[in-house]
Amino acid sequence: MDISLATDEISMDMLNNTNEGLVRLGKNNKIESGIAQKITESKDGLHYTFDLRKNAKWSNGDPVTAKDFVYSWQRTNNPKTGSQYAYLFSGVKNADAIQAGKKKASTLGVKAAGNYKLKVTLEKPISYFKLLLGFPSYLPQNQKVVEKYGSKYGTAAKYQVYNGPFKMTGWTGSNLKWSLVKNTNYWDKKNVKLAKINDQVIKDTQTGLNQFQSGQVDVTALSGTQVKNLKSNKSLVVRKQARNAYVEYNISKNKALKNLKVRQALSYAIDRNQLTKNVLADGSSVPKGFVTDKLASNPKTGEDFATEAYTKNGVSYNLDQAKTLWKDGLKESGKTSLTLTLLTDDSDSDKKTAEYLQSALQKLPGLKINIETVPYKTRLSRSVKGDFDLVITLWGADFSDPISDIGLMTSKNTFNNGKWSNKEFDSLIDKANNADSNDPTARWNDMVAAEKILMNDQGVAPLYNVVVAQMVNTKIKGLVYNTAGVPYNFKSMYVAK
Repeated sequence: MDISLATDEISMDMLNNTNEGLVRLGKNNKIESGIAQKITESKDGLHYTFDLRKNAKWSNGDPVTAKDFVYSWQRTNNPKTGSQYAYLFSGVKNADAIQAGKKKASTLGVKAAGNYKLKVTLEKPISYFKLLLGFPSYLPQNQKVVEKYGSKYGTAAKYQVYNGPFKMTGWTGSNLKWSLVKNTNYWDKKNVKLAKINDQVIKDTQTGLNQFQSGQVDVTALSGTQVKNLKSNKSLVVRKQARNAYVEYNISKNKALKNLKVRQALSYAIDRNQLTKNVLADGSSVPKGFVTDKLASNPKTGEDFATEAYTKNGVSYNLDQAKTLWKDGLKESGKTSLTLTLLTDDSDSDKKTAEYLQSALQKLPGLKINIETVPYKTRLSRSVKGDFDLVITLWGADFSDPISDIGLMTSKNTFNNGKWSNKEFDSLIDKANNADSNDPTARWNDMVAAEKILMNDQGVAPLYNVVVAQMVNTKIKGLVYNTAGVPYNFKSMYVAK
């Protein structure tokens, strides 16, 4: 629950519902009023002024001020903080230089003009800037609270304060139950219907289904067989996500994985149709590439990005070709056999995926795959440290633009844990972000070309486009769900009588 350090979907969902930024994102990522009650943008798109509401408070009673945003953004961009999401500030004046250690955090293009006026300066126009403002990395932070708790800040519910619809209680940092309780200090509390939301972790989907059917829980996730058996049940909801599951190769650690033919062989050995239809069987779909289907459309033609950037090499199944490439790749790497460890979460779907991959990949002569199953939190930590050979990773787009996905794979991006690197790819992403940022068609073409390079060079191996299959109490109304960005917004949710 440290706004500067959170990276995963669960943390982001909790932050999104216990805190509020300059804007909130409503249904279909519509920009709604948050702490800013007025936004003024300059004609050149480089200067923003935010007039903040004066009745916004933290859960401890402190006023929410412009200084809280300045402090938070500077803290996230300061390289000493170690934020993986600092790159989302690229384009805000001096953000890149600060993250590179070339300028002080105090030079970031964000200033407080009094307590209730915030001024932001960009280095270039960012077409999706307002969407970024609704993402948790742009939330304010209470400096007094951060400094009071020090290294404990955000590691448990009591080591944080909240300025959003709810506040968190009961989370110790490692337990499996907590609650979101209505925040009586929230400026718009009259429009928050629920008094309390109880969260609990249930790792076994059958246990979750049993508890749903007995009325102990109102929402629970399902696995593939359950989805098939319950497809006519009115409580079944299958939510699409702008989220991709993929295998990341640790190119920096494992010499054999540096070989293109080895990586291509591993990818060609994966039958994604079998994985999605027979193993997961939950509505997940075969990806066309790293960017998920229907995330964004060509500004000129309207064609889906994933379709336009599709390369057969990236996600196709061909075991004979895989074996040929494997043989050549091992020879070029000076090896006759290879043992790789596949790191995965302990969730039901990830364990099933890992078991399928082990079976599929071991059809390559001389390859042995060892599965290492660890808790989600541990997998995240080990991924960041590069402590893996292969790892099953999931990434959801932070906003509805391809750059939110492919921007991840530049050489220096903090989420590129396997350290794949390609100079031409980096150059195209740089052009999309800078030289071509004001030319939608040129920018689009840059990103399409970059995606094709990523797939042809097998920087990662996409596995499936993610869906979330759930049983949901039919009396639950007003829940806002978005495919990109933070999925869940509970502010308007209520239970019908």
